[in-house]
Amino acid sequence: MPADVRAARAACPKHMEYGPCGGVGFDGSCEIDEALRCPFIDGAAIAWHGVVAETGGGPSRGADPLPDPTPSPGAARVRDLLATRRIVVADFPARALDARSLAACVAALSGPVDAVLSGDAGPARVQFAPSYRARLIADEGMLPFIGVNCRDRNRVALEGELAGLAHAGAGVVHCVTGDHTETGSRPDAKPVFDIDSTQLAALARAAGHLVSVGESPTTPPVGQRAARLREKEKAGADLCFVNHCGGAQPVARFIAEARALGTTSGFIPCIPIVLDEGSAHLLRTFTTLVLPPGYLDGILRAADPREAGIVAAVELSRAMLALDGVVGVDLSGGAAPGREVEHARDLAEIARRLEDDL
Repeated sequence: MPADVRAARAACPKHMEYGPCGGVGFDGSCEIDEALRCPFIDGAAIAWHGVVAETGGGPSRGADPLPDPTPSPGAARVRDLLATRRIVVADFPARALDARSLAACVAALSGPVDAVLSGDAGPARVQFAPSYRARLIADEGMLPFIGVNCRDRNRVALEGELAGLAHAGAGVVHCVTGDHTETGSRPDAKPVFDIDSTQLAALARAAGHLVSVGESPTTPPVGQRAARLREKEKAGADLCFVNHCGGAQPVARFIAEARALGTTSGFIPCIPIVLDEGSAHLLRTFTTLVLPPGYLDGILRAADPREAGIVAAVELSRAMLALDGVVGVDLSGGAAPGREVEHARDLAEIARRLEDDL
């Protein structure tokens, strides 16, 4: 590990090796300590110095390449789907630790929604393990994209989850470093952060998964974000979920910057879903959220916020789908407590209105 990376890692509360994370404040501060300037934002993007991932089934490159892993059944299914058309992914609104809620939400989403992205819900630190969650979702007939974070498990436990996810039918493993425990509902829990999202992407790729990562084009250091994606891609990432950054034009700029650096990833922009005050409240909790001007107020002040939110999401999705490099959209956000199934039905309605655009 280069000396400058060691120094930054020692100063980072998450001990990241390939920082910065997506939680950097707009002023460059750390997400858990406003007095601490993120140690990664003033230098160049950290170059991937591990094994270079296989790309496109061809020979790997690097000093110590790994053999091309056999794709998991879920990964092969998603690759086949993406070869035919673009997709609609929906953030999964089911309640944590509630299998009946999970089944009801899958039933409401099935049909127009291609896959659900089920990560560790922000308000609920304790929830079903990723591989079990994937199995429950797959058993209900929905394609699961499963988020895995580095906060709660060391690398050995993460390798076990990745092996389980391959058997459980995960279509994509979405690799995130994760929020620090001090920012959520369980500050009593000790954070792990044995590795970060870039290193997790390499492990997931080696386990045969199709790998997605997130990037935040408007989060400092803005000039490093495309380069950081490129390094994640070298580690093993195939897809990039583009976090809320203000609309289609910022996404187009980010894709152009990434392509100029040689990125071949497919892009899935996040579409903010606001249908009522409850979903708006949850969306506001997202770190460094940037929405199109007037987006939130225009929906909430409408005579029918639900219909206004659906129309706004469809229009923004169509603008994103018109961009070169975009392979799908993610209907992003969550439901107010008690409205999980209704929210899922509304997500399905948005996806239904997009069917001719895919």
